[in-house]
Amino acid sequence: MAKIRVVIVDDSALMRQVLTQLLSKDPDIEIVGAAPDPYIAREKIKALNPDVITLDVEMPKMDGLTFLEKLMRGRPMPVVMVSSLTEAGCQTTLRALELGAVDFITKPKIDLREGMEDLADDLVAKVKAAASAKVRGTATGSNGASPSAAPKTVTHLPSAMIKTTDTIIAIGSSTGGTEAVKDVLEVLPPNTPPILITQHMPERFTKTWADRMNQLCRISVKEAQDGDSVLPGHALVAPGSYHMTLVRSGARYSVRIDQEPPVNRHRPSVDVLFDSVARYAGANAVGVILTGMGGDGAKGMLAMKQAGAYTIAQNEESCVVFGMPKEAIKLGGVDKILPLGDIASAVLTYVSHHS
Repeated sequence: MAKIRVVIVDDSALMRQVLTQLLSKDPDIEIVGAAPDPYIAREKIKALNPDVITLDVEMPKMDGLTFLEKLMRGRPMPVVMVSSLTEAGCQTTLRALELGAVDFITKPKIDLREGMEDLADDLVAKVKAAASAKVRGTATGSNGASPSAAPKTVTHLPSAMIKTTDTIIAIGSSTGGTEAVKDVLEVLPPNTPPILITQHMPERFTKTWADRMNQLCRISVKEAQDGDSVLPGHALVAPGSYHMTLVRSGARYSVRIDQEPPVNRHRPSVDVLFDSVARYAGANAVGVILTGMGGDGAKGMLAMKQAGAYTIAQNEESCVVFGMPKEAIKLGGVDKILPLGDIASAVLTYVSHHS
């Protein structure tokens, strides 16, 4: 099998060195070049034809976002962003994902070399996932979807539905999920049943992303806090570095936020959310698993299905990375496999027919 050819683009000589050392340790990855700025990177990409590039957000001469936009318009290819854990860094990175970057890693706040060593496994996994990811060029549209795959507008649900159902919609996603979840949420009507979302993302990023979704959607979207009520027309996002679980007291649903150990190497974990929904909502739930690498959420989705919930997986053709849906399907936990653009309608149709 041919090695994954990587070009590193970063204005920091130390960061270029560290990334080269960490990625080169994996026998399946070859660093074929490095560049201190986008202009040199452009020539390296033309000459070396890499499979993946890592791209710094803040660079001289041309910032990472501008370069990424030009790259995705002229030569779409897998990009893993190298970001900082600042508010500006979060905003910029989320914009990069909108433009077509596959994933991102965050620079350590202190001790760059040692901090990156701790992230080595994550870095390698993301570069490998990017190498086989489906890349969206910006020519396809501002939301990254092709015109034919654009999500349809979903009409309002019957108002009586809200009074008669306690349905909970649980969504899990990872690589490519920030845009996939957006495509689902932004077409939902204000009277949609309550939604719980676990997206693999570091702390700070989840709040920035939730706030962004709240601006775009007709439902309310926020980063969850411990004890938040689960209400129609509201979506709660698991905070980065915390698990989110559904709990029930009498007729009232709420969420619990905790820092129990990671599950499947993730915190938040989709399995943790899905397991709790299976336990407390049972058949009054819909589970949705979207694009992402790995298998987090597969066992939890099976538990939801066994508890009577209706379960949906995104199909391979519309996934950036067909990892999590694939594993859920293999386990037998999925009732329906659908293109991303059809998922919102399918959820609402099921809820309205089973309320």
